[in-house]
Amino acid sequence: MQQTTPSQVNSLKKNSIGLSLLVFMVVSAAAPLTGIAGAIPIAMLLGNGAGIPGTFIIMAVIMAIWAVGFVALARRVRNAGAFYAYSARSLGGRAGGAVALIAVLAYNAMMFGLLGLLGGVAAGVFGQFGLNLPWWGWSLIATALIGFLGYKEAELSAKVLMVLVGLEVIIGLIVAFSIVAKGGAGDLTYNILDPALIFVPGGTVAAILFTFGSFIGIEATAIYTEEVRDPDVTVPKATFLAIFLIGVFYTFTTWTMVVGTGVDALVPAIAALPDPTLYLFGLAEQYAGGTVAMILGILLVTSIFASAQAMHNFIARYFYVTGREGLLPGFMGVTHDSHQSPHVGSVVQTVMAVIVVALFAVLGLDPVLNLFTWVAQVSVLGVLTMMAITSFAVLAYFRSNPGQEPAWKVVLAPVLSGLMMAGMAAYTLIGFGPATGTVPPLSYILPGLVPLFGLIGYLVAGGLAKSNPVQFANMGANRD
Repeated sequence: MQQTTPSQVNSLKKNSIGLSLLVFMVVSAAAPLTGIAGAIPIAMLLGNGAGIPGTFIIMAVIMAIWAVGFVALARRVRNAGAFYAYSARSLGGRAGGAVALIAVLAYNAMMFGLLGLLGGVAAGVFGQFGLNLPWWGWSLIATALIGFLGYKEAELSAKVLMVLVGLEVIIGLIVAFSIVAKGGAGDLTYNILDPALIFVPGGTVAAILFTFGSFIGIEATAIYTEEVRDPDVTVPKATFLAIFLIGVFYTFTTWTMVVGTGVDALVPAIAALPDPTLYLFGLAEQYAGGTVAMILGILLVTSIFASAQAMHNFIARYFYVTGREGLLPGFMGVTHDSHQSPHVGSVVQTVMAVIVVALFAVLGLDPVLNLFTWVAQVSVLGVLTMMAITSFAVLAYFRSNPGQEPAWKVVLAPVLSGLMMAGMAAYTLIGFGPATGTVPPLSYILPGLVPLFGLIGYLVAGGLAKSNPVQFANMGANRD
């Protein structure tokens, strides 16, 4: 058994993740195949249809602008709490507490939603091979495997994710290039940046929710900052590289999905299906053949698994950090003696996942339309809120700690991205019901969880300020 030195006790395993592994961990959270097969058809149906590819270009640009300030602050504050730590060191411990609890809510919501999507898809995919289990059976099997990997070293989980992500990207590109090679339905030259396609009344909120959701996980470059090699170089490189790769993949593949059916025929074709997630399978069979469609189904399940694994790892680290720094019970703020993994946080998250899956199963709710579409979009709203706060944290930090950074990095870009993220969060909050198909009171309760958890975190941090002023003052401190 590997022994740890005194300096490694109760700490994450340092220098265990390089640039390539880190990028794959971020891309796995973005779940390329899950996006184009599971989320994007729903976004096209509920959102702006053929405007989705153009929306991805706009979203990638917004993400790149936001990342300028994010990586500048990441070089100054190195803490696995990432968004939480940046807020605590820049805006004060109470703001940090608010962000920490929003993060716990947001990443758990995405994890739960993905488990619902995985169960629904796996039941259909494996059922054709005679492997018949209810959706929740597949979800619970995945939960157990995810919990096992989360309990072990981060490097093991990262290598599994690298293999799964590589396979899902390959199959997605095979389908996309097959559509292009056969000329699609004749709309290969349509203008993906046509404002009339992108800004559709009543559909823009859903487009924002689903396209932004495809970039969730960018924070991982900083969440693993205590575990990566040479974080001052690796974190910035991984952040921009991941944004570029995700943006290019989604823009290209969604463009081929549109041209495969035709701009005008796209939404009616998806609406005619019993399940929107069948859309890509139909395109795959039409343009690439039945064998590719069958492989696509299997790899879709592993894609969702990879994304859920990435979310589980995020949550385990947030539980660890918030326990370590006094916001949650201290027993959560410890790492495994030999694996140096946030094993307690991993176990807690696994138990929570089992409870949520069981609850939706008992209530007879649909794993895709209810658990995924409803719950996972709470995550999008939460992450938008945290990213807006992070932009303003960059401004506050560099105003109090001036250095050699140029103004466009630590003033202009954060102001611009902060206003855009805040605007998208407000727009999403207002239009949450129509975008997710929920009605009052659920359309108020679900998005209302984000400000509620923020308030709870703010109050918990305020209590810490009174009970342990020293620990409160050290919230979000560097962990080199």
